[in-house]
Amino acid sequence: MSAQPDLALSASAKTLIVLEAAITHSRFTDIVVKTGFAKATTHRILATLVQFGYLVVDRDGAYLPGPKALLIGGHAMADVDISSVAGTVVEALVESTGCTVHVAIRIQDSAVYLLRRDSRKPYRMNSTVGASLPLYMCGLGKAILGWETEPDILAHAQRTGLTARTPRTITDVDELLADLALTRARGYALDDEETDPGVRCVAAPIRDQSGEVAYAISVSTLSLEHTMADLEAMAPDVIEAAGRISAALGNANR
Repeated sequence: MSAQPDLALSASAKTLIVLEAAITHSRFTDIVVKTGFAKATTHRILATLVQFGYLVVDRDGAYLPGPKALLIGGHAMADVDISSVAGTVVEALVESTGCTVHVAIRIQDSAVYLLRRDSRKPYRMNSTVGASLPLYMCGLGKAILGWETEPDILAHAQRTGLTARTPRTITDVDELLADLALTRARGYALDDEETDPGVRCVAAPIRDQSGEVAYAISVSTLSLEHTMADLEAMAPDVIEAAGRISAALGNANR
């Protein structure tokens, strides 16, 4: 959206313009230039968007999508093509593994759940379509982050701070780099109670038509039910499912 005359717009229109600019331009000065609004007006609207959770401000003062924006984006993305093309593959993976299967999309520094299919087990995973987790923290996120360059991974670590969610969450940048290098080498990521105590998962990257890793698919289970060796034994099925979804999205290199 191009810059707009400040006085000719309603307050709601200005808010939407600032939100759109902040989603694509994280720096305050760039947002001001993009909107064409006065600095005071832009700052006031940004503060409101932060207050209501549509934006967050990182330690460097950059504006990033907040939990409300990610939740709305996740719900909207739940109805895009990947949901329809992945449905059959996901159902087959649930049947073959007997576990819960998730598909997520990358939005900025987060993995946002697009799909969740449960097995016939009596328990349910603590996950919701539209909810998000930092990429470094979960199997889905690591399956996406693992194909980034080292400078991009380091930048992600700096922005997120690698804060712990469980005692097993990776909080050391060198450990994260090593974990992601292993992810690339074997073609899948593992989450050993790093996101939720008592929950493990194995995840693989999904590539879009351009070859970019923008999505991931995972199998999740309780640690009391499956060992890490059990999960690694499921990895070929997860990788195959990811390849089938990638092909359905137009990626020729399965």
